[in-house]
Amino acid sequence: MAPLLQLTNVTKSFGAVRALRGVSFALQPGEVHALLGENGAGKSTLIKVITGAHAPDDGTIEIGGQTITHLSPNKARTLGIACIYQQPALFPDLSVAENIALRLERTSLLHRVRRSQRDTHARELLHRIGAEIDPAAEVRSLSMPEQQLVEIACALGAGAKIVIMDEPTASLTQKEQHLLFAVVRDLRTHGVGVIYISHRLEEIFALADRVTVLRDGETVGTNRVDEINETALIRMMVGREVTAIYPPARNTPGETRLALRGLGCAASGVRGIDLELRAGEIVGLAGLVGAGRTELAQTLFGLTPADAGEIQLGGQTVRIDNPRTAVAHGIAYVPEDRRRHGVILEMPIAANITMAIHSQIFPGGWLRSAAERKLTLDFMRDLEVKAAGPQAPGGSLSGGNQQKVALARWLATQPRLLILDEPTQGVDVGAKSEIYKIIRQLAAEGLAVLMISSDLPEVLGMSDRVVVMRGGTIVAEYPRGAEAHEVMAAALGQKQREAA
Repeated sequence: MAPLLQLTNVTKSFGAVRALRGVSFALQPGEVHALLGENGAGKSTLIKVITGAHAPDDGTIEIGGQTITHLSPNKARTLGIACIYQQPALFPDLSVAENIALRLERTSLLHRVRRSQRDTHARELLHRIGAEIDPAAEVRSLSMPEQQLVEIACALGAGAKIVIMDEPTASLTQKEQHLLFAVVRDLRTHGVGVIYISHRLEEIFALADRVTVLRDGETVGTNRVDEINETALIRMMVGREVTAIYPPARNTPGETRLALRGLGCAASGVRGIDLELRAGEIVGLAGLVGAGRTELAQTLFGLTPADAGEIQLGGQTVRIDNPRTAVAHGIAYVPEDRRRHGVILEMPIAANITMAIHSQIFPGGWLRSAAERKLTLDFMRDLEVKAAGPQAPGGSLSGGNQQKVALARWLATQPRLLILDEPTQGVDVGAKSEIYKIIRQLAAEGLAVLMISSDLPEVLGMSDRVVVMRGGTIVAEYPRGAEAHEVMAAALGQKQREAA
């Protein structure tokens, strides 16, 4: 049987940078083929070649046994290729049904819009993947996971033969992940080939038939998933052993830095929060998506100010009504969505890093380019940011380096409390290890760290204490060494708060 897709010795360069170096890849009908590699390994470029966004410099592309030349995005769609990206490409002011119709309907000047048929078709596609989404709802009102499910419905409706999923579970709840896995398995039984990209290795072993690893734009190898283990995959990706992804704790917690007493915010659903965090301590905030973890972080940072209870910093009761006040009190917040709220992609690294300290580095409004450059170079050195230089745009960086720049911006404010929301989301395993070392070093220097993560191994591996939220409040607390099943049971509502 001919492969659905066959790439042979594909190369692609951008100026002097060779993004792909003779990459070969094959996808069989009814196969889930995982594509792995660190950020910058060439995965995104390869996907753009497959979808017609980039033309290869050399090599061949065969689809359904036929050699394809001059592949364009429109031609790729016609040939049955669909790509579901981590960041959905939907029109926010249109309804779900209208977004699906734009992808699937063939229109003309005389085409008559039948809204009831659109809604019915959209509802059928959403029902097929188990998504309880109103076709009439504006996309703007949907959560990121719901938008991803709409993207999947579009691909199903288009009758795609080759479906590419780029980090599809990055912002999905556990229930939505199970729905997605069921959809992928259903596609496989119907002969559809799925290219699955994820940094979560447990998903690869649960879902994929084969896995191909890229490193530095080259194919390192292709293996059956049942013939390889996690350690070997990591070694293939990073070119070295990563035996201790989570660095050992070296910090001894000091005085109480943050104390919350009955904290609540009606607007965000946070209620009755009692929590203490000490200097030099990393507290992991676990829970399912929607449990209230990000909402608590936003309340602490003044984005949605508390309307009940109290916040104590260093033993003093404070009122935090806005981010400016939070920063003045030594609180820093690195948000979950680095592309929307963490790094301004069009701006240089230097501008990104100094954004929160303009009044300090530019007193009186006078530009001090030398001071900005020195500060930026210091952070790039200390955090090992890999970039062409301080003036390189944020969008030119890999995900891991973008995360380091977002972190540097807030470290520049010299905070006493650092809130990290999903600090390694969408980051490859090598960059994760680097970020973990940075977090551990910051704690060792006396910084209090509140870390929100949906990656349970990350929470357990990095935290001195684990606090579990559900329904907007804290339901359990565990010391270092807690078992994963205990934390998950609490997140699912099967256990109430325990003393740490």
